[in-house]
Amino acid sequence: MSELTLTIIRLGFIAVLWSFVLTAVSVIRSDLFGARLPARPAPRVSKVGKRPTKPSRGIPHKLVVTQGALAGTVVTLSNQPITIGRAPDSTIVVDDDYASSRHARLYPNSGSWLIEDLGSTNGTYLGRGKIDGPTPAPIGAPIRVGKTVFELRK
Repeated sequence: MSELTLTIIRLGFIAVLWSFVLTAVSVIRSDLFGARLPARPAPRVSKVGKRPTKPSRGIPHKLVVTQGALAGTVVTLSNQPITIGRAPDSTIVVDDDYASSRHARLYPNSGSWLIEDLGSTNGTYLGRGKIDGPTPAPIGAPIRVGKTVFELRK
């Protein structure tokens, strides 16, 4: 085998080795630091002025994380559905071994909010019961996804 062929094989092996090392470092970095959370949405502004709109009575206007790694996080509810899971494009990204990538969805329906399990492995719980379809979520009832607990509040 010529010296040139041997040098090309060595350089190819080093390139493959470095790509493996950089991939391993990237995976370890994402495991240590996790996914970045999206920025919190701006407060809703009324069409008349620049002040935030006042919430109506009996309708939840925020989702509060009461237990878990994100405890204290508040998400203002709008007419858009909220997805919960480990996927980086979820509205609420939970870094929990018991949560699926696309675990649950919370969406508005005629003045109330419904919680729906999206085929997760460990299930979604409302109160103490496991839900099996779209279920109305009352204000103050605990919604559990893995080790994270949420509540709808006024």
